Amino acid sequence: MLVALAFQFPQMAAPTVAAAESRSLILATTTSVRDSGLLEMLLPDFEQQTGIEVRVIAAGTGAALRMGREGDVDLLLTHAPSAENQLVADGIVSQRMPFMENFFVIAGPAEDPAQIASAASPIEAIQRIARSKAHWVSRADDSGTHKREKSLFEAAGLKSKDDWDGFDRTGSGMGLSLQIAGEYRAYILSDIGTFLAFQKRIQLVALSKPAESLRNIYSILQLDPSNFDRPIATAEAKELEKFLLDDETQTRIGAFGVERFGRPLFTPLHASISSAHAESE
Repeated sequence: MLVALAFQFPQMAAPTVAAAESRSLILATTTSVRDSGLLEMLLPDFEQQTGIEVRVIAAGTGAALRMGREGDVDLLLTHAPSAENQLVADGIVSQRMPFMENFFVIAGPAEDPAQIASAASPIEAIQRIARSKAHWVSRADDSGTHKREKSLFEAAGLKSKDDWDGFDRTGSGMGLSLQIAGEYRAYILSDIGTFLAFQKRIQLVALSKPAESLRNIYSILQLDPSNFDRPIATAEAKELEKFLLDDETQTRIGAFGVERFGRPLFTPLHASISSAHAESE
């Protein structure tokens, strides 16, 4: 009996060894990527192919970048080029890789009380909204979308103190902010992916036209592990980057949204990441 038990103990220890060999990484990303459904489509295949579990933290880009600066995550997927480049300059991020893009849109009620659909540019559209004191909903959460909103307002000659009675701040993600804008019949800046995902329930329409000032680049940011006491899952992070840049994945990104919305939500950039255009922001 004792001999039989001795042979059983090593078998009982095997799951502990397997658990110790499990691989995972923490990905901090913008809410727009989550809310569009893109990660829900891509990550199960990555996990099945590699055995690497991806734990996703979806937050505004500002919050995600702060997590990266503190070393609380292993990889960043964000859309605020200026803030991202600052992390590169500070040595926190070892590599910034643009991999897809789309456009922001200024959405609002179909009746368009500020008449922005005929505006010559997004800047003029913002000026018309401010001049008419039309209802505006801001995320006000330091996200990539909020950062772009602030830059558009500044370009329109407006400052934070120049808001008006119909200017509301949610402090929330894109999905909830869109729903609030729908309830208020308000104007709002949104990434096109999340807007299309929510359009039917909020009953707003995209009123702006594509413009360089609305271009929205998403990048993968690899952290420099030498900056942190906490071990960074660098190998796993690089495997996820390789997966996202793979030709097959890029093709799937380019097709995502066509079946549901009749148009892609993102344009893959891998074929042109070395061009100056991809880094223009």
